[in-house]
Amino acid sequence: METVTDTDVLIVGAGPTGLALGVDLARRGVDALVVERGAGLFPGSRGKGMQPRTMEVFDDLGVVDAIHAAGGTYPVGMIWQNGQRVGEHQMFDPAEVSEDSPYNEPWMVPQWRTQEILAARLAELGGTVAFGREVTGVEQDADGVTAHLASGGAVRARYLVAADGGRSAVRRALGIGMPGETVDPSPMLVADVRISGLDRDHWHVFPPADGSPHFLAVCPLAGTEDFQVVARFPEGAAVDLSADGIPKVIAERSHLAPEDVTEVRWASDFRPRAALADRFRAGRVFLAGDAAHVHSPAGGQGLNTSVQDAYNLGWKLGAALTGAAPAGLLDSYEEERRPIAAQMLDLSTGVHRGEVRRGGATRQLGLGYRDSSLTVETRATVAEGAVRAGDRAPDGSVDGVRLFDAFRGPHWTLLALGVDLPGGAVGASVRVVRGAAHGAYGAGVFLVRPDGYVGWAGDTPEGVGGYLRRFGLGG
Repeated sequence: METVTDTDVLIVGAGPTGLALGVDLARRGVDALVVERGAGLFPGSRGKGMQPRTMEVFDDLGVVDAIHAAGGTYPVGMIWQNGQRVGEHQMFDPAEVSEDSPYNEPWMVPQWRTQEILAARLAELGGTVAFGREVTGVEQDADGVTAHLASGGAVRARYLVAADGGRSAVRRALGIGMPGETVDPSPMLVADVRISGLDRDHWHVFPPADGSPHFLAVCPLAGTEDFQVVARFPEGAAVDLSADGIPKVIAERSHLAPEDVTEVRWASDFRPRAALADRFRAGRVFLAGDAAHVHSPAGGQGLNTSVQDAYNLGWKLGAALTGAAPAGLLDSYEEERRPIAAQMLDLSTGVHRGEVRRGGATRQLGLGYRDSSLTVETRATVAEGAVRAGDRAPDGSVDGVRLFDAFRGPHWTLLALGVDLPGGAVGASVRVVRGAAHGAYGAGVFLVRPDGYVGWAGDTPEGVGGYLRRFGLGG
């Protein structure tokens, strides 16, 4: 008889998406199991840029200090021609730190290190990752999902989240289509290497002199001794990933010699592609991260959009599993995240093709859910530029309380700014912050969801109790 393990949520894939979701569920006391077909965590740098919105998420999940300690800012680009430095290139449009947005620029951390940090946080919260567990089949019924494993046995869960990458076995088992387009037909090489003879203060760019596709970029990976190498090849070319082939490519396209590449630590090749799953949900199974959307790496949107998927889904699963909210709440995951993923795919493609700068849009601070069925704006008029229901809830200080400190945790937060809030207006499970009208918000009542977006806004607290009852929070 097949051995069956029971859990509330099975997360397939221990990449940033699956681990971030595991952390969010663990802090809610949800019994969740992360399974990974590999023998360990992914070893390469790949997604190395944390956008400001993701840093805010990591602040809430309790890992931002570790992420900060492990990484660094992006260096200025240095353009090389014929072995000579010919000029600097700003890779990102600058942004100022503000009270509303304390994280103002991308932060570089190699993906393997981000995963280590998230896995450590998951373990700290009592969560589990089971390696060497490949899901080969999925069956659903009215009460749950059964996932069969290649190693034998099965896992029975009330819900399953497929975070198993662009070639998701779970998505294919469900028959969910994922149409897309080739962003660039030229093969790309990405590798983590050790190099002598290059400074670590610049992102070194070696453009081809003849307009050919033989582009090379060598970026020092913050917090490590490694460089990430990205090379572009002619369409139809075979990419040599060997320990001899990679130094040869670097030498052919730069002033470096093959022996300057002292170690090849990880390498992969890919064809830049943009694809979006037809659905993000099938019954009790949800798609998240690369299993739902695949981006060009240009602009650093893939990993970041994926972490946002997990952050959106975590609180909803927690509420549905406890019975506090109706299961229909889970329908809002696809409703909210699929349009965002489509928008970020267009952005990534635009950056890849040189049509869009890495600037305000890539930081993801302006994304929101104004059109969501969960969003309720009751004010007749809202000042231009002020926070509306559905927007990201900005940081700030209200009567000595930092808002991000108040938001941190798996709870809802009610801001009463320049408005009287009678006792008993909300239940004890909602944190209340009272104070004067605030610059970013103005005056009013703002109910902030567990994922840091304003769910309900009004001039007075009238109606907020009814909104909270939709999520089993009384009031």
